[in-house]
Amino acid sequence: METVAAAVAALTPRFAAAGIDTARLDARLLVAAVAGIRPQDILLRPDLPLSELARLRLDEYARRREAREPVSRILGVRGFWTLDLEVGTSTLDPRPDTETVVEDVLDRCVTPPGRILDLGTGTGAILLALLSEYPQAQGVGTDLMEEAVGLAARNAVRCGLAQRATFVQASWAAGISGPFDVIVSNPPYIPAADIAALAPEVRNHDPLTALVGDDHDGLGCYRVLIPQAKSLLSPGGLLALEVGIGQAAAVADLLALAGFSHIRVRADLGGVDRCVSGLLERE
Repeated sequence: METVAAAVAALTPRFAAAGIDTARLDARLLVAAVAGIRPQDILLRPDLPLSELARLRLDEYARRREAREPVSRILGVRGFWTLDLEVGTSTLDPRPDTETVVEDVLDRCVTPPGRILDLGTGTGAILLALLSEYPQAQGVGTDLMEEAVGLAARNAVRCGLAQRATFVQASWAAGISGPFDVIVSNPPYIPAADIAALAPEVRNHDPLTALVGDDHDGLGCYRVLIPQAKSLLSPGGLLALEVGIGQAAAVADLLALAGFSHIRVRADLGGVDRCVSGLLERE
């Protein structure tokens, strides 16, 4: 009977041949999932045998990964910050780059926020990560998609944060009452012309509505949500936005034109300027 270590060794070159940069890691994650163990346990128990049922399930998972379906979509779960979140077809698959927004808020908030708003919340990733760090805070997340609102609410329950998180179906901040101390958003920002060049994991599996930014430059959503956020922020409140490659300067200009000050740009772990944030001037 095949062992977990042997299964990882067999899958790794298959995934590499399919053009997957994280071949060995993905093999470990899938083998651990079908074996019902933690990925690190493969190193501790390399001779653990795979049952025939686990072997059949692994074959299915491997075919899907070779076709460039993300591991998180195959398993239905994505690790984000310190949380394990359910993912679905109606939302963006939250990625480590987006944790840059969480880091920026934690760095910039001198006083712990009381109310946090997440515009276009998707899985609820940013809001739930912040609520996990600020136990006194209450949060609201909005999303245009009813399915996303339901998914985010399930993730709040999953993370033990349902008592402090409310999710509402809305177009950005429509119908939302402030004030909020912190507002965050990871809006669609990719120009439609750039979609074809994206990795298959993104292009073929994330919903286009969560990827494509309005207007030719991908900045249309910022032009809508920044004024809305301003109207809901407390004086001195923080607005933190995820941005795409090469968009940081333009989004910083939009914040400045809207009256935000102390605007900062924060790079992700890959060195890409990924978060732009600013403070609402006090009267």
